[in-house]
Amino acid sequence: MFLKELEKYDDITIQCHDNPDADALASGYGLYCYYKDKGKNVKLIYSGKNQIQKSNLLMMVEKLSIPVEYMEPKEDMAVKGLLITTDCQYGQGNVTKIHADAVAVIDHHQDCKPDVKYSYIQTGIGSCSTIVWNLLNEHGFEVTDEEHLGTALYYGLYTDTNQFSELFNPVDKDAMDGIVHDKSMITVLKNCNLSLRELEIAGIAILRYTYNEELGFGLVHSQPCDPNILGLISDFLLQVDKIDTCLVYNETTDGIKLSVRSCIREVNASELAEFLCEDMGSGGGHFDKAGGFINQKKFEESYPGVHTEAYFNSKMMEYFEKYELVYASKYEADISTMKLYMKNKLPIGVAKMTDVLPVGMPITVRTMEGDMDLIVEDDLYVIIGVKGEVYPIREEKLNRTYKMLDKPYVYKECVIRDVYVPTIKNRVTGKNHLLTEYAKTYVPTGDTMIYARPLTKGVKVFTAWDQERYMLGKEGDYLALRTDDYHDVYVVEKEVFGITYSEVKE
Repeated sequence: MFLKELEKYDDITIQCHDNPDADALASGYGLYCYYKDKGKNVKLIYSGKNQIQKSNLLMMVEKLSIPVEYMEPKEDMAVKGLLITTDCQYGQGNVTKIHADAVAVIDHHQDCKPDVKYSYIQTGIGSCSTIVWNLLNEHGFEVTDEEHLGTALYYGLYTDTNQFSELFNPVDKDAMDGIVHDKSMITVLKNCNLSLRELEIAGIAILRYTYNEELGFGLVHSQPCDPNILGLISDFLLQVDKIDTCLVYNETTDGIKLSVRSCIREVNASELAEFLCEDMGSGGGHFDKAGGFINQKKFEESYPGVHTEAYFNSKMMEYFEKYELVYASKYEADISTMKLYMKNKLPIGVAKMTDVLPVGMPITVRTMEGDMDLIVEDDLYVIIGVKGEVYPIREEKLNRTYKMLDKPYVYKECVIRDVYVPTIKNRVTGKNHLLTEYAKTYVPTGDTMIYARPLTKGVKVFTAWDQERYMLGKEGDYLALRTDDYHDVYVVEKEVFGITYSEVKE
């Protein structure tokens, strides 16, 4: 219980990074409310060369009554008791260093291993507001819209995920759905987000675009600006008839912020953003809209002397050349290059959708891999695989391939990757149900046979059950197809394949 551990301090100062954005202010305000409720002497501050100037942030502070104070930087700045940096990491270049008796960090950016006593860094979460909201819930602190806290956290998440277009972690999606907020106030804040200076930045950036005719992608390097402006530029760029995919980025004091867009099924914007930020930061979002952040120090260590435009041009071309495209419905497999395997009898979870909600109900199945929209039908089931992946199956195929065991399904015992427990959301009422509460234990019948081969190159498989979105296979993963249906083609991750399949020796 991270927040409770810090309650031993009576004097607590919460520090946003210099030039704070909405996420820093909101997450800081969430911590302020929590410790104020615990009777602590708490302050919310920021420092740096400049005070807040953006109109939407000034309005946010005023309308939501956020008690943030500006501290002018000076030598040997110090506060009494505990200092918590939020949306930043102590000692980094984007936050003024303030001495304290003890220091804690709460952040969602790449872990820079801050030299502090307490650290709670959740890399891959879209906003620090999500982390604070989740921590408050875990500690039994109900986030209502009293004191405007819910609206602040919602707006922090909204802005830091580029108007939810870079929302890829299921915890962020839970926050988006679950935070109580003032919708009219959010509308007001949304519509005062662009200054005349930022309009000029967007116009200049678009004029300086580059275009790769062979691969159909556009690239734009913008001046420093609010992340939402990158999204505005990339949305505009994608409307050009010859541009199928685009990347817009700028360089900040601590790294590179980027926005990615795609309008073709062969490019998943979320996956492309993750590829561009790999090992240096984090990226993700939706299939058509995504974004990411690259840590400046890690970029310079990995690509010394390389200009950002050269890096992105090279990485974009590498991405397009990296993958083979497989359309399962038309795929002609060469089984002479593949080996025969049988599915091992490992327990999986299977939930019948009519056990959860009535026929005809629109639902969203939320998993770590993303959201899946379905309509409840009589013969619709959902499988939870051994790596926690979730996919639908019809009753006829389920009964042909698996059999039910007379034992309860225990999620933690049946998956090798317990990251996020999948949920089912009723899209009419908004109520969530844990999929695991309705799952029963099944095992393969032993009759499931496949042909498979290891991949020597990346692959994108458009499966027979989803021809709009592909399964991604990386080098070392396996391309597989059922022996009774050569068009049932799919990808199995390398680490999972050895557990779930055994070679059939002739």
